Amino acid sequence: MRRAVLATTGISALVVALLALKPHQLPALAGVGPRTPASSPDTSSGTTTGSGTGTGTFTGDPIDTQYGTVQVAATLSKGKITGIKVLQAPDQNGRDQQIASYALPRLTQEALGAQSAHIDAVSGASYTSQGYIQSLQSALDQARA
Repeated sequence: MRRAVLATTGISALVVALLALKPHQLPALAGVGPRTPASSPDTSSGTTTGSGTGTGTFTGDPIDTQYGTVQVAATLSKGKITGIKVLQAPDQNGRDQQIASYALPRLTQEALGAQSAHIDAVSGASYTSQGYIQSLQSALDQARA
């Protein structure tokens, strides 16, 4: 009887501890680094409406990661993200290409669903995910400026 009580108490404590865990959140993307217009293609090929929401395609900053540069361009219509195109991704070897092939579509799908750059990183592609998120955030900042 005593074992059953101890086991139940232990399991209950474990369940409570697991429920108290919060999902992993990436740090706020306050500073994305200096802008280098000379090295990036057309930074904003769209127009900005008076309300501060953009319409057009906006190119994010190229973000250097440990495995290569990540850069995206976001297409917005009246402030809504309608498409994201990956302009640069790590591709130095087969493993980089494999990671990019599964991570980038997932990141794009999640960003379109969230309508922001506040998305979770893809497991196994932390550096690529962080670069993607930072580049997307810089594109959105341009669109909403």
